[in-house]
Amino acid sequence: MAATKLETLTTPRDSLPNVYTGVTAREVDFVTRFSDNWDALGQILGVMRPIRKAPGTSLISYTASVELENGNVAPGAVIPYSKATITQSAKEDLTIEKYAKAVPVEDVSKYGAAIAVQKSDDAFLTKLQNAVLSKFYTFLNTGSLAGTADSWQAGLAKAQGEVLNKFAKMQKDVTEVVGFANILDAYDYLGTANITVQNAFGLTYIKNFMGYGTLFLLPETQIARNKIIATPVENIDLYYIDPGDSEFARLGLSYTVKGETNLIGFHAQGNYGTAVGESFALMGMALWAEYLDGIAVITVQPATQAAVNTKKEVK
Repeated sequence: MAATKLETLTTPRDSLPNVYTGVTAREVDFVTRFSDNWDALGQILGVMRPIRKAPGTSLISYTASVELENGNVAPGAVIPYSKATITQSAKEDLTIEKYAKAVPVEDVSKYGAAIAVQKSDDAFLTKLQNAVLSKFYTFLNTGSLAGTADSWQAGLAKAQGEVLNKFAKMQKDVTEVVGFANILDAYDYLGTANITVQNAFGLTYIKNFMGYGTLFLLPETQIARNKIIATPVENIDLYYIDPGDSEFARLGLSYTVKGETNLIGFHAQGNYGTAVGESFALMGMALWAEYLDGIAVITVQPATQAAVNTKKEVK
């Protein structure tokens, strides 16, 4: 049977048909697993439906305060305005991020396609997921509702109390508070206590612990020891750019996406020039908090250390 399309000077190798076996099914599997993971993560975090934004959209966090005037107003008198102050405190552009990986034929020859391709896809997916979470943890550490406590347990209580008090002042409802703590501090405190610690999607957490809907236990790379962070679930949103946007397709870039909420685009192809299987991912995602002063960041200072700090301040 004669070849139907050959590489020539006018038909370069890059324009040849994609003959990577099972590529379409693999692309669908990748974006489906990524989306399903985020649906589950959203339930754990308490994040509601993701919010679609246009590329270049600015995400803005605010601080808010209200000076409430006396409501005891005489009949016919002018009702005084309660002054509300909203201040922009953080800003970040929501941008498209591009990723690529390659699996050489040598790996397929050595391990088989099922292992070389699937295992690298699994690792790729996890890394992409963690990239979004890591940025969120960094952002949480900038919360402006700061305070101190003399023990880890007291810190958990203070962080929760601070955010509940803040949202009450803003007359905003809170259905649940989520917390973030160092995993070593948590296990030091828990000791041999019969507490169920759960693991899912690379996250370690405790459900319904000391008033928190979920308490996430993070490594030192994400949150320092003796630090506790808390915020209401109502303060967390997931914003995303749709990688299936028709404007991208006009560039000849067609990514496989899933469903109505397209969090990631994925495309796989074979590259004959380098004898590798290429994978490309396109996404623009950010977990963001609307109120920066709705994030409590509590530093735990044991009583002895607090006393030393007090003496330093007196001097």
